[in-house]
Amino acid sequence: MSNRIAPKLLAEFIGTFAFVFIGAGTAAIVGEGVGLPGIVAIALAHGLAIMAFAFAYGSVSGGHMNPAVTVGVLAAGAMGVGEAIGYIVSQLIGGIAGALLLRTVLGGAETGLGMPALAHNLALGATSLTITPEAGFMIEALLAFFLVTVVLSTAVAGRAGSLAPLAIGMTLTFNILMGGALTATGNFNDAWLYLTAPIVGAIIAAILHTGLSRLAQEGTAAAEQGRAAQTTSSPQGLSKK
Repeated sequence: MSNRIAPKLLAEFIGTFAFVFIGAGTAAIVGEGVGLPGIVAIALAHGLAIMAFAFAYGSVSGGHMNPAVTVGVLAAGAMGVGEAIGYIVSQLIGGIAGALLLRTVLGGAETGLGMPALAHNLALGATSLTITPEAGFMIEALLAFFLVTVVLSTAVAGRAGSLAPLAIGMTLTFNILMGGALTATGNFNDAWLYLTAPIVGAIIAAILHTGLSRLAQEGTAAAEQGRAAQTTSSPQGLSKK
């Protein structure tokens, strides 16, 4: 392993480890039946964890800490295939290590660890809501789209400067505030959804990001050409005789 890639992979391992340990650990500790305050606590735990370690390791690895983010960055052409594979492997190992430590500290399924599923008869005001696999897929894909769009627009494109980790952490927080109760309680019946939908959302985000960046560059180039032509044709652009 080269000296250039090793720090990146270690940063992704540590960041993902902390993200899983703090985020899933908070969900297990808060548990079910606490309503909105519990969702807020879980959302903040995930958002603040990703923000803190993006600040810590963003300059080292970009602070992906999520395979879907890495796939989005790869699809946008901002990293190579080999490096992306290394990132994803490190993230998976870090996530598994974080989950295993949580299992040791808090126990298994009894604490709600490792039990994502779509909402069934979720009370919303005077009615109840059941999320179908199709709706769950769209929700997860859209939330991943939001997150990867922000990562590409801030951390990768550099539009937010040093505040990119703050934007990423906030995005993850409002993603969980909206979707946490809809797609993350119960069991592994719809595990396929959590593996595929974020990747789809990430790729769509990358395609749109690349397209918008190309259009913006073309618009800037056209504006510069227009200004140059205007300067050449203006009296100030004519040489004095």
